[in-house]
Amino acid sequence: MSRIGKMPVPLPKGVSVAIDPGNAITVKGPKGQLVQQFPADIRVEQVGSELRVSRPSDADRHRALHGLTRALLNNMVIGVSSGFKRTLDIEGVGYRAAMLGKNLVVLVGYSHPVEIIPPAGITFEVDKTGRQITISGIDKQQVGAMAAQIRELRPPEPYKGKGVRYQGEVVRQKAGKSGKVGGKGGKGAKK
Repeated sequence: MSRIGKMPVPLPKGVSVAIDPGNAITVKGPKGQLVQQFPADIRVEQVGSELRVSRPSDADRHRALHGLTRALLNNMVIGVSSGFKRTLDIEGVGYRAAMLGKNLVVLVGYSHPVEIIPPAGITFEVDKTGRQITISGIDKQQVGAMAAQIRELRPPEPYKGKGVRYQGEVVRQKAGKSGKVGGKGGKGAKK
């Protein structure tokens, strides 16, 4: 048995699940509703206040889908009950972000500001300094994809560390021409 697949998915108060005969599962909660189609081979059933996932055989395909289905169901339940957040930090002189209505405007060294329109179900927040962006929503995959899209505008560069990075991401610094990490000077520098 899959260690992840055999774990039940607990349903918090206020979360309801509807399982269609075609294995389309709808999860409703205080934050919204998510619907996902799962393979017909994998069986999902509600037992009391938890969901249980089972597979028909030990074939490689079924074993792979067993853990995946349980993980996706768990993410749906967490999403509609408490939601997901991803935080990005902006490093660099003149680099910042701001809100323009619901849209996010990012200034990261281009000749023009980059405006990002949030898809349905995603909200942006920018702190007072304009150096931290918080992306939140109920769909974990959508929140992660939006965070990756914003980070892709200006990934952190290895010499000075300027750019957009995930909160807590460690960027390895390379030594510059002078051999010092992130510093100026070396041979020929004035003393």
